[in-house]
Amino acid sequence: MLPLSNPDPEALLVGRVWRPGIGPALVLLRGETLIDITSPEWPTLRDLLEQDDLPARLRGADGTPFATLGDVTGGADGAPRLLAPCDLQAVKASGVTFAESMVERVIEEQAAGDPDRADAIRKKVQAAIGDSLSGIAPGSDKAMEVKRVLQAEGLWSAYLEVGIGPDAEVFTKCQPMASVGWGAEVGLHPMSTWNNPEPEIVLAVNSRGEILGASLGNDVNLRDVEGRSALLLGKAKDNNASCAIGPFLRIFDAGYGMADVDRAELTLKVEGEDGFVLDGHSSMTKISRRPADIVAQTIGRHHQYPDGFMLFLGTLFAPIQDRGTPGQGFTHKLGDSVTISEPKLGSLRNIVRLSTECPPWEFGTAALMRNLAGRGLL
Repeated sequence: MLPLSNPDPEALLVGRVWRPGIGPALVLLRGETLIDITSPEWPTLRDLLEQDDLPARLRGADGTPFATLGDVTGGADGAPRLLAPCDLQAVKASGVTFAESMVERVIEEQAAGDPDRADAIRKKVQAAIGDSLSGIAPGSDKAMEVKRVLQAEGLWSAYLEVGIGPDAEVFTKCQPMASVGWGAEVGLHPMSTWNNPEPEIVLAVNSRGEILGASLGNDVNLRDVEGRSALLLGKAKDNNASCAIGPFLRIFDAGYGMADVDRAELTLKVEGEDGFVLDGHSSMTKISRRPADIVAQTIGRHHQYPDGFMLFLGTLFAPIQDRGTPGQGFTHKLGDSVTISEPKLGSLRNIVRLSTECPPWEFGTAALMRNLAGRGLL
């Protein structure tokens, strides 16, 4: 496992660490040192994100140094381990936000989840669509004109509707407290034979709809399950350990903000125990919807989130590099190491297992409340 590192000594990086014998701690990273800042004022990361003038509060925060980045493991007994940098927040995800990956979603649907059919359908769809969807503003007059043309060609789908239509797709990725962090195992449902990682930026939004920071995420996806029917999205997306976020949450301040998110360049590396290596990339400059617009469609008078939410922004990455049978593209094998990196957010690294073999999720919201109460923090 590659060691953790601080991407920027000036960054305001907060997160959560499991401290053996204590439980989950809210932490601030200063240099290479982890400072426990858990307190009755902010016992959870949710409470921290509700604070006014958060950058100033964090820079002046007192706490207890208890470990360095080198002490943190992916789950070894007796050592601190990094948790996902969220707790009570809902975990939401927006899909089909990039034109190029949108085409792959159409292919999945046309193939009905069968990777053997994907290559032939990809050629047919690309012949009709090509790169013509790039740069089209969702919901615009031009987008509606493209919709009419594709409907006439028999190629319209639910994915194109949310990709270039007026309404964004926003779904629940997992329950609060169910995400895993850096170094943890990520899970594939045993029924899946065609799947992939999805490298994404994840925004942290508080109950007032304010975007306060960003992290990295792996929105693990089962292409065969979702391809059979878009109505199987929940089964394709929400399984034990199928959501990874981390390593830390970078809080917006004078040195980092939404402009940096809009320019973010994510890299992905999958390294298999069989020697297979896949390099991928996702550029936020090519997103079809502005992140702030997706947030506005998620929270408002129509829908409240009293504990805030984390929002995956989607990915440009759509793997078509063959791993085995020609024309079937990429799929995971157990033991794959997945590393998602961005220069200002660091690297999120996880190992792929079956969801049934990953540690079961047992520490939920009730357990957190009991733990914090027992520590005199509530």
